[in-house]
Amino acid sequence: MNDGRSKLSGVYSPVITPFYSDLSVNKELLIKQCQWLLSQSVGLAVFGTNSEANSLSVNEKIEILDALIEAGIDPKKTMPGVGCCALTDTIKLTQHAVKLGCFNVLMLPPFYYKDVSDDGLFNSYSKIIETVDNDSLRIYLYHIPPIANVSISLNLIERLKNSYPKIIAGIKDSSGDWNNTLAMLNQGWPDFNIFAGSEVFLLETLRNGGAGCISATANINPHAIYTLYKNWLSTDASIQQKNLDEFRHIVQKYPMIPALKAIVGHYHNDSNWSRVRPPLTSLSKTNLSQLIHEIEAIGYTMKGTV
Repeated sequence: MNDGRSKLSGVYSPVITPFYSDLSVNKELLIKQCQWLLSQSVGLAVFGTNSEANSLSVNEKIEILDALIEAGIDPKKTMPGVGCCALTDTIKLTQHAVKLGCFNVLMLPPFYYKDVSDDGLFNSYSKIIETVDNDSLRIYLYHIPPIANVSISLNLIERLKNSYPKIIAGIKDSSGDWNNTLAMLNQGWPDFNIFAGSEVFLLETLRNGGAGCISATANINPHAIYTLYKNWLSTDASIQQKNLDEFRHIVQKYPMIPALKAIVGHYHNDSNWSRVRPPLTSLSKTNLSQLIHEIEAIGYTMKGTV
């Protein structure tokens, strides 16, 4: 996950979460998906948005982290999402992640209350950092205003960086606004790793000094995304980016989480992957058939499945 470009860099996947018929977490399938992603040189942002993170309890997340580490997953290759609405939940989950050696965490702001001030958000992050009280903790802020409706401003980042220069280590920008990502990159913050929230912005992010991307479709297209990350200085980088864009645009025409799970289930011939927790609903057979037809029409195959 790190090639020397920055302290933490590369491609990370918000790993989709499989469920049994009773909607409990199928840890066996999840471990297999994580192992496959690692085999494709992609890191594990478990409990990301497309992991159905906010449909999982804190205790479930703790049990999942335990299972992954017990299965031999390297904690240094993880970036678990730990941000919750309740301050105490975020602290509890962060403490457990750090205890397991998962020092790099992806942290949503508390996202239920809207129009909160930078002061309020600073106080939240500050309380978490001071309560966890571990110098090895590295927080990657998670800016996703289209979903959270809570923004992480440049001024807030500056303030957090000044107060906790080692612990506030980077950000995932899922605003969908390249100008916002570029504004972050142009700040020139030292030791601050900026990840795009989609591979659509991967090449431009790397060209402007960014660290890589944390992308939903890394669940199903890791090889191609990582290839561009690794070879972004190559003469065909723009063509690679165009191909990634084409694939992404097809997939995101459908509800993203059900589509990702349905694609994985299709290529593994395992219908267990199709389940999502309510209020989400599974992709219909008609839509899955159409989606598979569209991606295979542009040459897609799921490489190296385990």
